[in-house]
Amino acid sequence: MFVPVKTKDGQQLMPLHAARARKLVKRGEATPYFNNGIYCIRLNKEPSDRDTQEIAVGVDPGSKKEGFSVKSAAHTYLNVQADAHNQVSKKVAKRRELRRSRRSRKCPNRKQRTNRLANKVRIPAGTRARWDWKLRILDWFSKLFPVTHVCVEDIKARTIKHAKKWNTSFSPLEVGKQWFYSEIEKRWELLLLQGFETKEIRDKLGFKKSLKKLSEDFDAHCVDSWCLAHYTVGGDSSVDNKAVMCISPIPIARRNLHREQYK
Repeated sequence: MFVPVKTKDGQQLMPLHAARARKLVKRGEATPYFNNGIYCIRLNKEPSDRDTQEIAVGVDPGSKKEGFSVKSAAHTYLNVQADAHNQVSKKVAKRRELRRSRRSRKCPNRKQRTNRLANKVRIPAGTRARWDWKLRILDWFSKLFPVTHVCVEDIKARTIKHAKKWNTSFSPLEVGKQWFYSEIEKRWELLLLQGFETKEIRDKLGFKKSLKKLSEDFDAHCVDSWCLAHYTVGGDSSVDNKAVMCISPIPIARRNLHREQYK
């Protein structure tokens, strides 16, 4: 329905209607290009106005599927349902197994190398991959639209009363989300809502969430992300764009066959 627009110097402007974008391309005033499957245009002349409106991204985290919605007060520009990045822990376990098998081979001893991760504050690989995947999606949105706000549904893990050590460091969920929130605050304005608050907004707007969590419908996950974005920027309570784009992280395996069968 709407096409992302950017100027010659790279500034993101408010999206245009598809018909108007086609006219600009036909007259030679804009150049079309694709950004990860999204049709965009780049203006070949100075725009008449560089003012932008507030655009919010609603983020609905999940264990297997996650919802993202990009919305202004007037229109819904993009709905994305992403597969969660949840395979890294298995890869780390496999890497440990292969490393130990290499050490047991009868070959000349390698020079000892100190543990480069010892005594360093870091996020576990699986946790970092899961939350960094969300951050990369938000960075992708910022290359398409002039994003100003990010509204996230704050998720919490189970806590134990009077167990300070458990409550502060037991859960990758808690550790990862704090890093995620800090990175968002460096780029955009962050707004957090609890799960019950999202439900109240959804019920007030008259939406119903689907029970089929793995389906690729708008009502599965994007309905919550849309409600979060609507709460941030306001506007009409009707959804003018329910199309959902489904994406998934690319499983990159570099020299995997050589690692497992080195001969």
